[in-house]
Amino acid sequence: MRRTVKQFNISNVELFKTQLLKWSNQFQEVVWLDSNGHQNTHSQYEAILALDAFTSIKTDYTVAFRELKEYQTSINDWIFGYLTYDLKNAVEDLESKNFDGLSLPDLYFFQPKKLFIIKGTVVEFQYLAMVEDELEPDYKQIKGIEIFDKQTDQVNPVKISLRMQKDTYFDHFQKIIDHINRGDIYEVNFCQEFYGEDAIIDPLKTFSNLNAISKAPFACYLKYEHYHLLCASPERFMQRLGNIVISQPIKGTSKRSKDREEDARLLEHLQNDPKERSENVMIVDLVRNDLSKIAIKGSVEVVELCKIYSFMQVHQMISTIAAQIPSDTNSVDAVKSLFPMGSMTGAPKYTAMKIIEEQETFKRGLYSGAVGFFDPQGNFDFNVIIRSIIYNSKKRYVSFSVGSAITAKSIPENEYEECLVKAKAMRDVLEN
Repeated sequence: MRRTVKQFNISNVELFKTQLLKWSNQFQEVVWLDSNGHQNTHSQYEAILALDAFTSIKTDYTVAFRELKEYQTSINDWIFGYLTYDLKNAVEDLESKNFDGLSLPDLYFFQPKKLFIIKGTVVEFQYLAMVEDELEPDYKQIKGIEIFDKQTDQVNPVKISLRMQKDTYFDHFQKIIDHINRGDIYEVNFCQEFYGEDAIIDPLKTFSNLNAISKAPFACYLKYEHYHLLCASPERFMQRLGNIVISQPIKGTSKRSKDREEDARLLEHLQNDPKERSENVMIVDLVRNDLSKIAIKGSVEVVELCKIYSFMQVHQMISTIAAQIPSDTNSVDAVKSLFPMGSMTGAPKYTAMKIIEEQETFKRGLYSGAVGFFDPQGNFDFNVIIRSIIYNSKKRYVSFSVGSAITAKSIPENEYEECLVKAKAMRDVLEN
């Protein structure tokens, strides 16, 4: 598919990003991926924006990966979209019958007419041929957008409720511990939903406020029909560049302190906490096993083990696992082999997902799924949808979910407190 490509130098990257995102909100289909300046050896872009669908695909889990594979290979262009957690039912003999307040399609991807890629101080416009005459006028419009202080923008406060009360959480926690003690499972990522009904929010303003207090490396704003994803994720699910694939699971979280010495103590405690490290190592082994399904024999490698990364709200323990895959490996098949992310399930993976369905009280949907893109060469990059607000504007239903890893050494009060720490940023922007 031919695209007209033009580059522009930008003197103020943050200002241009804000203008670009505000301008994009006039379109019906939008995916904005923002690294927020986090640069590492696996970074490709500062930010990337796709909008205005030329073609698209929407399916339920029963045919999701097959139809996505056909779509991705036949389009041979950039496609952007999401995979809900419930595509687990297409990977294993599982089901999702819990309460669903959001009602999203299981999978959605689109081919954008207009694409914007920011690298350093250069923005690249890529327009499909039928809209190439709009390129220069769009650039002038974007540069003319007036910006106000996004943190002073008013949003309507939302009354947040818990789908699972504290006592009920402890009851379900104990049932998971019973599974662990029987030897059914080693670790389960147990999650709970916070929600608001009859909620009226401005999704873009709410995302801007969430992003301002989180500055996460895999932030995302997604708009599709009456569905909105406002994502401040620190976690990458999976990336492919050529024949190399990586996955970067997070297991291990600590709150941060404004006091420098206390913050350093919190970081050191996380780094040396045997329970947190054992959680992380278990998921590293799970991801290594998943990658071995598609990797060239002997190529799976743990590049980083239990490394601490610090973000504005929390410290996180992150590992990086890499593998080499045959050049003819289809990219959708590669994604399917690891889906869903092991850090959001547990070990063994299949049993963990069965127990999750039994013990959680909501359908995860987008939460702990993935959003990202495939490029024309078959490269891809997907985050893990955590630290995220999901909004159905038609139903006026807003939701965010948090969880923690339950192991034999877990203490229920500590796990519940970890959930509250993770929920703080989302709750702050919705309730204040």
